[in-house]
Amino acid sequence: MPVERLREFLDSNGVKYVSIRHSPAYTAQEIAALAHIPGKELAKTVIVKIDGKMCMAVLPASHQVDLSRLKEAVKAGKVEIAAEAEFKDKFPGCETGAMPPFGNLWDMPVYVSRGLTEDKEIAFNAGSHSELVRLAYEDFECLVKPTVIKLSAVD
Repeated sequence: MPVERLREFLDSNGVKYVSIRHSPAYTAQEIAALAHIPGKELAKTVIVKIDGKMCMAVLPASHQVDLSRLKEAVKAGKVEIAAEAEFKDKFPGCETGAMPPFGNLWDMPVYVSRGLTEDKEIAFNAGSHSELVRLAYEDFECLVKPTVIKLSAVD
């Protein structure tokens, strides 16, 4: 989803947001530092496979996905991180690894870390490695309707 499509989606739903441009960066921690956003408020999207189905795990940049916690929370037989080759074509217009956490736009379940629900606002990649969108967590939750679970050892 190109940045424009994300903006149209947010605008059509009356969501207030801020776009933040930054020099290209590829790791969540690097992006947080460049954009002067605490790592706990920058949401990173990790594509996982739960019993073979692609899903989004969304958690603070400063956290790591705990696959055993995810497996237990969703009562799955097998949970693994998806390889980029498996999902790069599923997000047309997005740079690989920079997809926004709006799985509902791709018919993909979204699991959100409890840690993100504690923040008034979150920021996330907007489809590129040089732009973020920041909005109220409450608005994100209303639009995406994620399942909130413990996704990391820090949750």
